[in-house]
Amino acid sequence: MGFRQKVYEIVMKIPPGKVATYGQIALLAGSPRAARAVGEAMRHNPLPGILPCHRVLNCRGEMAPDFVFGGALCQRQKLLAEGVIFLKDGRVDLARSQWNGYDV
Repeated sequence: MGFRQKVYEIVMKIPPGKVATYGQIALLAGSPRAARAVGEAMRHNPLPGILPCHRVLNCRGEMAPDFVFGGALCQRQKLLAEGVIFLKDGRVDLARSQWNGYDV
């Protein structure tokens, strides 16, 4: 199985109301230094509307660039609808909303 397929399988396991970071997904996929490759895999989502790429953020809890997922506002709205907790500065509260990844 290739790296991207591993990434997609892991992302499918992130439950609603939780998020993961690019680096966390890279680590779980067996390539801890491949956070950028995870971002690229999210950008080329083969199953829009099914694969929950909107649940993957950078290590600071920030939304994806505006050209992905319909923009940061769209991503934020999806996460809010799922119950993800945000900080006052607009970032996701990773301490409260980050997925533990134990069920990979």
